[in-house]
Amino acid sequence: MTQLKYVLTLSLVLGLYFVVLGQETSNDTDVYYPEVNENRFIETKWKYTYALHVESNTAIHQADDDYDFFIHFRYDYSYEQYLNGKMTKGNWSLNGAELFYNFKHIKKFHIADVSKERLVLEFTQANSKGAYQYHFIPVSDMEAPFVKPENELPTVDVEEIDPKALLAFERAKKKKRKKKKRKGRKRTVDEEEEKETYISIELIGGGYYGGIDPVLRDYIQIKSSGRLIKEFQSIQNGLIVVKKDIPRDELEAFAEFILSKKFFDLERIYDCEDELCYTRKRQKPTPVPLRLSVAYGQRKKVITITVWGKDNNDVKYIPYPKELDDIIVSIQKMADRYN
Repeated sequence: MTQLKYVLTLSLVLGLYFVVLGQETSNDTDVYYPEVNENRFIETKWKYTYALHVESNTAIHQADDDYDFFIHFRYDYSYEQYLNGKMTKGNWSLNGAELFYNFKHIKKFHIADVSKERLVLEFTQANSKGAYQYHFIPVSDMEAPFVKPENELPTVDVEEIDPKALLAFERAKKKKRKKKKRKGRKRTVDEEEEKETYISIELIGGGYYGGIDPVLRDYIQIKSSGRLIKEFQSIQNGLIVVKKDIPRDELEAFAEFILSKKFFDLERIYDCEDELCYTRKRQKPTPVPLRLSVAYGQRKKVITITVWGKDNNDVKYIPYPKELDDIIVSIQKMADRYN
């Protein structure tokens, strides 16, 4: 009886949660949904908690020990999801607040809310009154049931400009202004403040996983304060962390160099375009995707190159712009110079 009850309950839940087989769904609505930055979705993992009928504010289902649903939105516009022991994969895309994510017979969701605390996906269905929402909470790599390949990028939060970091930067400027005022140099400080635009640079991954000492982590961060942090970890040598300071004028000059390369006009992802490239992805040493994140003022962009640089056969598999190489190599040289 217990097993029969579980089967009937699960069937009812799936009918409500994923729409009855063959039924068409629609997300057409006059409700306004703010546009969502897709960086909020890149490399995020979520666990389903409950489903809600919006108009009545009634929970129609809640996750329990017998119901596990996780989803992982990957950087290459693919997803993997886990539902009660079954793993499936597919593709996702984002247009404004519309998430095109084909699950069962729901092909499009509206993103009612997305933050570091939760994800709410909403949809309406034909022959049904009102809208439904599916609520998720974020989970870490350890909590999620997805297996991360050894050559996969470490999880680094690059979804948006960190409000705390920006606030700390603004506070530092105010403190500096007060100090200068006491010295009777108010005009000089005002001019200096106008120049100190928020700058943040992060470079992670790249290269190939293999050899006698495989690299597990290769990460460079340059904060707006000029603090440079380089983390390099290999199997044999362990983790090495280097922290140095870059003069503000040099950091600003480097940011101008990045802008001159039209960084914010480039594509967000550069991936394989031919079979040779896809074949190389499956061979060893395994290519490690590279991610470059740059923030300048209120502008921020994250670019991913799934196979960066040349391998030991001197072949460049993805035709990404030379400007990216110029920026990446410059960051690496800057980090090495300050070792």
